[in-house]
Parts: sequence; structure tokens; C-alpha cells
Amino acid sequence: MTDRTKDNLVLFPKTLDFYQIQLTKMLESERYGDAKSLLSFLLQCHGEADRHHTEWQALLGWLDAAFPEAVSGSESGAFPYEDDEDDADEDELLKRKVAERYQSDTEYIPQLLASLYNREDPGQHMLVLGQLMHISHPDIDLSLRQWLAREEYIPQVQFRALQALRKQGATGPVSFWRDGESLTVEAGDTPATFSEFPQGIHQVLDRVRQSAEVSDPTLSYFAEEMWKECVEVAYGSSIYKGMIEDDDSSSDLWAAALHQLLMEKLHAKHGDEWIRELYGITGELRFRYEQALRWLRQYSIEPRPTHP
Repeated sequence: MTDRTKDNLVLFPKTLDFYQIQLTKMLESERYGDAKSLLSFLLQCHGEADRHHTEWQALLGWLDAAFPEAVSGSESGAFPYEDDEDDADEDELLKRKVAERYQSDTEYIPQLLASLYNREDPGQHMLVLGQLMHISHPDIDLSLRQWLAREEYIPQVQFRALQALRKQGATGPVSFWRDGESLTVEAGDTPATFSEFPQGIHQVLDRVRQSAEVSDPTLSYFAEEMWKECVEVAYGSSIYKGMIEDDDSSSDLWAAALHQLLMEKLHAKHGDEWIRELYGITGELRFRYEQALRWLRQYSIEPRPTHP
């Protein structure tokens, strides 16, 4: 990645939430080297990230002083991204720790469930839900359903809760709030990993990778990050139904919209004629493309839900 590319890094509001959650997870699991790499990356970002720079710089300074020997597990030196294989290794370690705690502490489950209701921080929610995903207990299913239906949480937290229900073997409808609207999904259909999403979701990323491979290779990484987050945000909504259509036209229009959004955010390029030509967006696809781009734009500036 060139210095010029680094200068153009912009964090969207929801992407900022995602990285804050990842940072919390790293610190809680004592992955100080990974935390330092992520902080170094975040300090290169602008947009919503600017107001956090002082806080991140202070935290990075403390980590460097307290754990000078800690280095990232990433050989490249870039901040670590947890793919499905990395998640599997981390999940196995967490599963063992959770099992040991569960066997030795009868109050462990009640305390975890109570913390969901008593805490407002999304990072803490993610940590609790991550533990609940590795425990089978009769109280978890009903508690998570009631918690999701109570109020709106950030989409990543909602999706993790749905995944926790899936791990419990839950079936039947589950309701949650999104943008003030109650959505309902089938508990057993929630993808446990990104690889389990329908093929149409993966075709969108494939199209962007192919298009950006030569002209802007760094775009592929941001496209993957953004698209995964968008899919979780849209999950269960009418927008999601359009995303998962397994046909070339649907993949083309969503790939074009995603590509255009990233060009606007990363390079401040708003003209989209060449994007539409690149992906063959003509006729009816033009209208559907503009709808998809409008949703992505709205998503990228949408503020995080707040608790009353």
C-alpha cells in the first residue's frame, strides 16, 4: 500500500464500530501485538476516525511501553484481519476457556445473560455473545430472543446474537429491530460464517475483485470489508433479498454500486459513467443500480443506534 493510498483511508461510521469491537476483543484476549498493529492502521485513517486519534495514540503508547515485545501474528506487518480460518482457531481456544469456566462456576451463565441487559457497550456485547456461542444451556435461547426484541443494537451485535442462537440449535422465527422496523428471520438459517452466505453474495465480491485487480488492487480489500459488513446490516431485510439473488444481473448491479461507493469514499470520485460501463449497467439495471447505490450511501453515513 502506497503512502498516497494510506492518506486516503477513510473509516465509515459502522466500519469504525467494527474495528472498535475488534480492538476490544484483542485487548480482552491479551493479543497485544495484534492490538498495536490495528491501532497503527487506525491512526492512518481519517473521516470518523479523526476524533479518536488522541485516544488511540495514547493507548498505543501505553501498549508499546507495557508490552514492548508483543508483535502481531501477521507476518506482513499489516493489521490482522480475521478470516474464517483465523476465526476457527480463535473460536477453538475460546471454546476451551468457556467450557472450563462453565464447569467450575454455576453462576457463569446467569452472569453472562445479565450482562447483556446491564451493559450498553457494543464491544462488551460482542464479547458476551462470543462466549454464549460456545455454551449449550436451556436459558440462552429465550434470553437472547427477548434481548433482541427489546431494543435496537448495532447490526454486528444483532447478527452475532443470531449466530449465537444458531449455535444453540434454535429454530423458528426470531424478531429484532432495524431502523425502527421489526424484522423477523428463521433462527436456523443464520450463516455461522461468511462462507455460508448464498452464492449470490460471493459473486458480488468476485466481480469487484476481477474489475479492480489491475486498476486498483487495494480496492479489493476494502470491498471485502465493506461488503461483509453491508450483508450483515441488510440481513433479514428486503434489501438482503435483492443481494442474494443468484444471477449475473443482480451481482453486476451490486458490484457496481459497491465499487462506486468505494471510489467516492476512498478517492472522492463521484462520476460513475465508467463504472456503469464496466459492469454493463444499462436499461432496467440502471434503476436497480441507483437504488442499491442509494442504500449503500445511506448505510455508510448512518449513525450508530443509541440507548435511551
